[in-house]
Amino acid sequence: ARLESVRTMLALAAHQRWEVHHMDVKSAFLNGDLKEEVYVAQPPGFVISGSENKVLRLRKALYGLRQAPRAWNAKLDDTLVSLGFQRSGAEHGVYTRSRGGRRLIVGVYVDDLIITGASGDDIVTFKQEMKMKFQMSDLGLLSYYLGIEVKQGADGIFLCQSGYAGKVLERCGLASCNASTTPMESRLKLSKSSPEEKVNATEYRRVIGALRYLLHTRPDLAFSVGYLSRFMEDPREDHLTGVKRVLRYVAGTRGYGLHYTRQEEEKPKLVGYSDADLAGDVDSRKSTSGIIYFLAGNPITWQSSKQKVVALSSCESEYIAASAAACQGVWLARLLADMIGGEFGAPELLVDNQSAIALSRNPVFHDRSKHIDVRYHFIRECVDEGRIVLSYTETEQQLADILTKALGRVRFQKLRDMIGVQVPGDRAQD
Repeated sequence: ARLESVRTMLALAAHQRWEVHHMDVKSAFLNGDLKEEVYVAQPPGFVISGSENKVLRLRKALYGLRQAPRAWNAKLDDTLVSLGFQRSGAEHGVYTRSRGGRRLIVGVYVDDLIITGASGDDIVTFKQEMKMKFQMSDLGLLSYYLGIEVKQGADGIFLCQSGYAGKVLERCGLASCNASTTPMESRLKLSKSSPEEKVNATEYRRVIGALRYLLHTRPDLAFSVGYLSRFMEDPREDHLTGVKRVLRYVAGTRGYGLHYTRQEEEKPKLVGYSDADLAGDVDSRKSTSGIIYFLAGNPITWQSSKQKVVALSSCESEYIAASAAACQGVWLARLLADMIGGEFGAPELLVDNQSAIALSRNPVFHDRSKHIDVRYHFIRECVDEGRIVLSYTETEQQLADILTKALGRVRFQKLRDMIGVQVPGDRAQD
């Protein structure tokens, strides 16, 4: 399962006040059954006397085989289906089972299983069933997953990567640096044709890669890290200075993360925000799209990316961003419908550009938008069929603004609180 699917599971569990458990399969790849004919040489020390020139045919997978991951995935899929689970059509790493009106959800990442559901007895039963099939490690309540620290309590579920952030800072020699209040200077513009001196490209890419993994719990870093990722081909001194600024910000906010809580409404709502910064890239003049979705007020997926085409107006850039957000919203609604075992309402998408909303709803505007790629008109179909509810929001309340440009300290910190990035025990007001 992708990490955005895992965050969706955790947000749903927090809203329903479900416990989330963790199991691990021991030597997972050794359980896979091979369908292909694979032969190996006899290992040293285990050569059969008189058959030295013969080879062995594998019936089970071994670590190092190219077929091993697929064989293990097929084995696990067959096992879960035999136990009454159904695989989600929207996310093949998510399985669900209903018994007596109670829902059990399992998320799979190679050999790690995340288990949550309405009944603790169902979770215990599932653990016993899996232990009869494989050698399993029962890790109890989920507390650590792929570098993400998970704290479960009566007030919800808190996700952070403080330990990982500390290792990144130590590796870069900035563990005791002076902290910065924002990850990037306001209105900073960098170029690929910078006249500054070249820097070590391998080191630059390594730091960017480490920071990108930190984005799994830190949407406030998405724009700055994504922006600096554009210069990995030929990084310069000013690009490296920008990376150090991000690291200084991480040093001051190491313990920040996401706090998933329960809201008052009975059924969780899916609300998204999309925004765009017109011609923000000084080299290609392409715009930057910002998308973020909330489930019951908890951020579950976000994206900050340079658009693939040049927009001729702010209406076009917002329209292109909204179309990408519509794709994400439709997928999330399908995934949540599989998780809860019923219909999930159409997500609401908030846009701060009235022209983009009119372009999505009114075909009369088509004369002005013929040059826009056909794939970006997907949002019209979604609006017509009721799969997306498009609404207007004021620019001040546009939470995706933090994903499109470098902001000043006051505006940045306000939006950071509004999207739910906080320290443990601190819940931002709606």
